[in-house]
Amino acid sequence: MSATTATGTGPVLAACREEGRAALVAYLPVGYPDVPTSLRAMAVLGENGADIVEVGMPYSDPVMDGPVIQRAATEALAKGVTVDDVFAAVAAASEGGATPVVMTYWNLVLRRGVARYAADLAAAGGAGMITPDLVPEEAGEWIAASDEHGLDRVFLVAPSSTPERLATVTAASRGFVYATAVMGVTGARGAVGAEAPALVERVRAVTDLPVGVGLGVSDRAQAAQVAGFADAVIVGSALVAQLLDREPEEGLAALGALTRELAAGVREGR
Repeated sequence: MSATTATGTGPVLAACREEGRAALVAYLPVGYPDVPTSLRAMAVLGENGADIVEVGMPYSDPVMDGPVIQRAATEALAKGVTVDDVFAAVAAASEGGATPVVMTYWNLVLRRGVARYAADLAAAGGAGMITPDLVPEEAGEWIAASDEHGLDRVFLVAPSSTPERLATVTAASRGFVYATAVMGVTGARGAVGAEAPALVERVRAVTDLPVGVGLGVSDRAQAAQVAGFADAVIVGSALVAQLLDREPEEGLAALGALTRELAAGVREGR
């Protein structure tokens, strides 16, 4: 079994565990509503209680993002966001007081070059990378680069994962395991599904790594509910929605308010 590491997201997750609570992992795509505002938004997350910021790179053909994130990503791409902006966002999130990780589809890493991407991410202060469309069997180059730069590599598991698959994925992961606790695309939901606790229990049967759960949490009560059985509560669409159809200052204020609510929620779950 793997233990929480002293690098990457390990220190912040260990600190949360010592406080007897789950961590809040907050996702935003870089470049929405524009690059400068998105950099400020990354900092707002940490300033208002997010422990880890998941910096998303917009992608033209996402396989698991819901309609809110897809809309933000489409508009960010139309305005010319680039891979280099991801590293600026990582630095902004770190300056806000959170530990940043990048969520990106693998083709963008390949286009830059895996070794170069890992070096740039580490230089910007990134703690690791979440790769939703990369399986461990095809991740040899990334595993080597992440080892060289001390970066977490976060692979995904789902309710459909077999025990053998859970063992394979968690053995290749470092930092935490990302449990997508619903089947299908992501997005805010009205209620927490019943599959999530069972999936977390199955993951814990094969690894000591912390388990982060993403399943459409949108408010304080849901954050508290998920924090009752997971090590980290991952929130995306609900936070992105705070920036939609609002002037930048209004959106940033709404973003900060929801982040504080969610941060309070993860402290109420146990």
